[in-house]
Amino acid sequence: MISDYKDVYIYKNVSTGKNCDIGPFVILGKAPLNKKDGELKLTIGNNATIRSFTTIYAGSRIGDDFSTGHNVSIREDNIIGNNISIGSSSTIEFGNTIGDGSRIHSGCFLEMVKVGKNVFIGPNVVFTDDPHPMKCPHYKECKGGAVVESLAKIGANCTILPGVRIGRNSLVGAGSVVVEDVPEDSVFAGSPARFIKKISELKCEKGYFERPYLWEPYLS
Repeated sequence: MISDYKDVYIYKNVSTGKNCDIGPFVILGKAPLNKKDGELKLTIGNNATIRSFTTIYAGSRIGDDFSTGHNVSIREDNIIGNNISIGSSSTIEFGNTIGDGSRIHSGCFLEMVKVGKNVFIGPNVVFTDDPHPMKCPHYKECKGGAVVESLAKIGANCTILPGVRIGRNSLVGAGSVVVEDVPEDSVFAGSPARFIKKISELKCEKGYFERPYLWEPYLS
């Protein structure tokens, strides 16, 4: 059920599933610029937890078991899968696709990004999609947003430039600036980010596993 807070504002044409917990000062289904109230639909699946001061615009589709931190903004034209977590003060601008099981930590910015399944994005990661200011009438058709393939992991405080592809099961070290494609199963780090080693060469510091990420069942 939706919570009984009087400070929740739900616009027309919003559909929520069962067992949704919506905190105070949440806005759902706000119309994007140049659209009328209720013109676009917002769909949110079952078991959502939407914390206070989150705003989700109309025109997006969100799956089951979705959760936000506080003060999250989600714009229109987003497709968000099942079991997705978006941390506090993150901004999900228009045109993103986020695959099942992915986690986006606090303070992140995404626009026109394609995120695969079971991706980890650390705090304060910024994805850029404009190679130049938006005054160019073709900025959307230029490089566009990045592509992050399934099982990739991006450390805190990274900046990802437009049009970059981060390969499956790759790792980007904290504080990196990614200016070129990252091949699958690779570790990149630095500014600009450069190849460091293969994922298979990583070692578990505590010695619990032969190497990191072997505990993840979807890698077997």
